[in-house]
Amino acid sequence: MHTANVRRPFRQVDVFTTTPYHGNPVAVVLDAEGLSTGQMQRFAHWTNLSETTFVLPPTAPGADYRVRIFTPVAELPFAGHPTLGTCHAWLAAGHDAELGADGGADGRADGRADGGDIVQQCAAGLVTIRRTADGLAFAAPPLLREGPVEEALLERIASMVGITRSEIVDAQWADNGPGWVAVLLESADDVLSLRPGLVDLDLGVVGPYPPGSPQAFEVRAFFPKDGGTVEDPVTGSLNASLAPWLLRSGRATVPYVVSQGTALGRAGRVHVSGDSDGAIWVGGGTVTCIAGQLEL
Repeated sequence: MHTANVRRPFRQVDVFTTTPYHGNPVAVVLDAEGLSTGQMQRFAHWTNLSETTFVLPPTAPGADYRVRIFTPVAELPFAGHPTLGTCHAWLAAGHDAELGADGGADGRADGRADGGDIVQQCAAGLVTIRRTADGLAFAAPPLLREGPVEEALLERIASMVGITRSEIVDAQWADNGPGWVAVLLESADDVLSLRPGLVDLDLGVVGPYPPGSPQAFEVRAFFPKDGGTVEDPVTGSLNASLAPWLLRSGRATVPYVVSQGTALGRAGRVHVSGDSDGAIWVGGGTVTCIAGQLEL
């Protein structure tokens, strides 16, 4: 029997920016009850964005909502910019009033810090999100894998991005879900000059700006897709996993700001801060670009 599609509220949110179309977009399907995994994956493949999310009632005590996060080809346990974009859409859909803060008439999270924290349930567990002066921020989840990168892989990574092994200053596994391996280059200019070939793993590259610059680091993120290489405009999960390494090694102090997306003509800004208890917060601006309904 054919089942008629249901109209569902939908938003497309630009993340890590306060200027529409300068950050990283995520598609958010609100009220996703009744959708199968296959339907979710098919729609995420159709949007062809780096991630599409589906909001569901929570099943864990203390959670405000549950989210499932899909790339065009697979489901992820956690991802950074979809976390912030989904929270923005959830708040803009009317839940902001329940937490005692005003999200603004245009549906953008306005950075007020007087509302309560939001707790998101995802496959990686519970993630706390809070308002900051810069927009929304999530508490960085624990790393699933860290530590040094084997020499043979470093040689291969250098070849992938068209540099010599000696140009890699340091490297670290930085996996908090997507599977990132991170390499440090000498400068932000070196990061921006990369012209990668075929990249066959999730690769993050970071380089410092000169002291006193508005941003502390330039970051780029590459991953394989459909037999080629894709660059992500602005990557919350990568910056969340880079932060412990950069802080622990003394290369950064909180708060600091990361620039990402420059090579793609974007202007993403990731704000990294810390608490006295050692928690790392990763955040930035969020703004709705598309709002309406879809049939799914």
